[in-house]
Amino acid sequence: MTPSGTGAVIRTEGLRKAYGDIEAVAGLDLAVPAGEIFGFLGPNGAGKSTTISMLCTLSRPTSGRAEVAGHDIVREPAAVRRSIGLVFQETTLDRELTVEENLRFQADLFDMPRRTARDRIGHLLELVDLADRRNAMVRTLSGGMQRRLEIARGLLHSPRVLFLDEPTTGLDPQTRGAIWEYLLRLPREDGVTIFLTTHHLAEAEHCGRLAIMDNGKLLVEDTPALLKAVIASDLVEIRTGDDTAAAQAIRTRFGLDATASAAGLRFRVADGAAFVPRLCSELTVPIHSVTVTPPTLDDVFLHYTGRPIRDAGGPGPTLSAGPRR
Repeated sequence: MTPSGTGAVIRTEGLRKAYGDIEAVAGLDLAVPAGEIFGFLGPNGAGKSTTISMLCTLSRPTSGRAEVAGHDIVREPAAVRRSIGLVFQETTLDRELTVEENLRFQADLFDMPRRTARDRIGHLLELVDLADRRNAMVRTLSGGMQRRLEIARGLLHSPRVLFLDEPTTGLDPQTRGAIWEYLLRLPREDGVTIFLTTHHLAEAEHCGRLAIMDNGKLLVEDTPALLKAVIASDLVEIRTGDDTAAAQAIRTRFGLDATASAAGLRFRVADGAAFVPRLCSELTVPIHSVTVTPPTLDDVFLHYTGRPIRDAGGPGPTLSAGPRR
């Protein structure tokens, strides 16, 4: 894959990071258009956080090159940092300061004029629904509120790119959904490019483009819809009066291999919704229930890696604010 397109705000060419004999990122080529939500999908240890660490100038590449917002990550690290916002996987808020104090401290780090900072803080607190908590101590906020505050802090200096490393890890589904309401507005309303890592399939569906990464290698990149189109078949699960006889009949009559599962029998077929009426009319074994599921991103990950993402990998490194060893 060769990066292309004049509108790319992030470019990498042969980007590589090795720790001794361990290759964490193996020759990554990417071109991320401006104003897009771009996602890295993969298990812990796939190389996602290492990639963000290099793009954010926290870690120096072993080889290859990359540009963020037109600045080389090795030769122009300060310019890169001025152009990006970063939300770490682990919280870095000062719990003993108020919401507003945390944001004002960030504004001072970027030498923002006081009036500009005041207006920007007010706007962002409204955006993430924390305006009524501006004087609250951070330690009194819920986990979801703290995550929203970290996103506001990352956006304070109006960056061109917002990097999010597993932005909703540890949050309940309702809070995760609320945070995504804010994230989806950013490219549309502020033109911010979002580059995020995730292993949550529901989050990956929000991305304009998605890259599947495993063992440090980029396996495939495309829109979620086109990635799922590669599977080209639906999953059909049925419960019958005699699963053994039904499996044999499905194999003989339709040429499909049905396997036993906790849900009964399961098999894949193109256009499952159109196939089910034929199945019900021609199968002599009584059918108690039928479920048809279109291809999912978990199916895509299984297709390219040989295992489902929910079972892939183990505890892996996270992107932290401190020095890496």
